[in-house]
Formats: sequence, structure tokens, C-alpha cells
Amino acid sequence: MTKSKTNSSLHVVKDDLIIPEASDQFVVTSYVKEIIDRSLVYLNAGYPVHFAGPSGTGKTTLAFHLAAQWGRPVTLLQGNEEFVTSDLTGKDIGYRKSSLVDNYIHSVLKTEENMSRMWVDNRLTTACRNGDMLIYDEFNRSKAETNNVLLSVFSEGILNLPGSRGTGEGFMDVHPAFRAIFTSNPEEYAGTHKTQDALMNRMITINVGFADRDTELQILHARSGLALKEATYVVDLVRELHGSEHETKHGLRAGIAIARILHIQGMKARYGDSLFHSICYDVLSMETAKIQHAGRSIFHDMVDGAIRKVCPPVGSEAISVSTKIKAVE
Repeated sequence: MTKSKTNSSLHVVKDDLIIPEASDQFVVTSYVKEIIDRSLVYLNAGYPVHFAGPSGTGKTTLAFHLAAQWGRPVTLLQGNEEFVTSDLTGKDIGYRKSSLVDNYIHSVLKTEENMSRMWVDNRLTTACRNGDMLIYDEFNRSKAETNNVLLSVFSEGILNLPGSRGTGEGFMDVHPAFRAIFTSNPEEYAGTHKTQDALMNRMITINVGFADRDTELQILHARSGLALKEATYVVDLVRELHGSEHETKHGLRAGIAIARILHIQGMKARYGDSLFHSICYDVLSMETAKIQHAGRSIFHDMVDGAIRKVCPPVGSEAISVSTKIKAVE
């Protein structure tokens, strides 16, 4: 499997506009490249791309990397339960009052006052006008009726706007360079909403699951700084819990957290190291703590069993060195 490294860091140019920039922390394996290549085909054809999948599978990171490959400035939106349509398009923020005093003739005083609404475009309107790349992260955290404004954007290339907008127009033609990338968590997740079929039919969905072992290993190694051999133990530990009888849903974040802690502390993943076991309990407990047998949580037993299966025991290096010395003698 061919591997190379790149990434999408963010450079803010003004206000909310950002430009993804390449760095050396994003790992591209054949698994990742295949997703990005397909996505670029869809974007080139004018379709928005939707990365759907469980939390911790790297959807947002993929979105920013894809945007960096596309090469346009990025406008970022984060789904929010409290969003209404105006939070996407824009709204009135008050009134502007102007006065004209004419005293050209000293004995005559003319006063004229005008009052007009002050409209401010929000991020969707700005992106559609400028032809930016819109990243709408976890868009299904916003209500379906809030996102209805996107329907005409993707079908007719028109953004419907309130007539009270400063220019007086009730719509705006979408810039032909405008593109969009969406991410979403499964509907059973807390805080998410069911997405209307009309919007889903206007985008191309790529289901992003848990990556293959090699991809996870390369990402964890790059993000944590942990030696590749030690990173292997952490990856296999988390994957062992994935495939256990009581399957858990740990994503890359858990493995990266464990590996980063080990690297910073100068530790190794060893069975019998009480601190390492405790670190695993704490990082992995979000899901495994819910698993019970006969009314008792068994997540410590599960984690201990996985560590015993994939990690060498404490002191194994010393034993190995001792064996080698005897062999030489």
C-alpha cells in the first residue's frame, strides 16, 4: 500500500474566510486517496459531497483536506440546533438613520430624514456570492426547515433571500464556482435531526466508516509522535475492542489520545503496567463503561483482556535481552 503525507491546516485571511493549507500531519493511504479522488470527481461535476459516518472516523478532517485539494477559499458552518434560516443567509441588524440639513438660505431651514433597514449577509450568502467552498460540518444538527434554503441552491443555482435585504432582491444567482461539502453523524446520535429526502437527493453521500488497519496506524503514528512499533499495539488494542463480543465504537480519537499520552510520558503499551491500564480505562470508558454483565460493569475486564492479547508484558524487553546474552555465551 502506497503512503504519503499531507494535510489541511487553516489560514484565516479575513473575517470567517479561511484557506486550507497543506501540512505534514495528514496521512494519505490508498483508502483515503480513493475517497478524495471520488469526491473530486463529484465536485467537478457540480455536486455537493456528503461525508456520513460515526463520530471519530475523520469526516471533518477529510472535508478540509478535500477543500484544500479543490483550492478555493472556505466558508465554515457548524450545525446548530438553534439555527434558523437567517443564520445562514443573513438578517436585519437594525436601522440606519440619515439627516440632511439645508441652510443654503440663512432665513430658510430645511431638514430631511431617512430611515432604512441595515442588512448583513451571513456565511451561506457570502459563499454563494463569492464562489467559495462551503463546509457545513454536522449539518444535521440544524433543523430540516433551517436547511431548506439549500434546496434551490443545488437544484436551480438560486439562493432565495428575504425581500428586506439591502439590495431589495428576493433572490441571488449562485456563483458557478460555488461548491459544498457536508458532514453528518448518524441520526441516532444525540442532538441530530432527520434530514429531508429532498436535500439528500441533491448531494452525493460517501459513507465513511472506520478505516483499515494500515490507515489507522499511519494516522495514529503521525498525530501522536509515538514510535511506529508502539503505535501498532495501540491500534490493535482499540481494534480488538471493536471486534469484541460486546462491540464498542471507539474511533481514531481514542487511539490517538492513548498514543499521545504514552509519547509525552515516555511510556510503552505494556500488559501489567498499572498506569497504562488506567489510561486505557479512562480514555476508552465512554462506551465500554456502559457494558454490563449480571448488573456489574465489565469494561475493566474487557480492556485488560484486550491489552493482554495484543501488548507484550512488562519486562519483556529485559527478558529478550537476557535471552540474547545467553545465546551469545
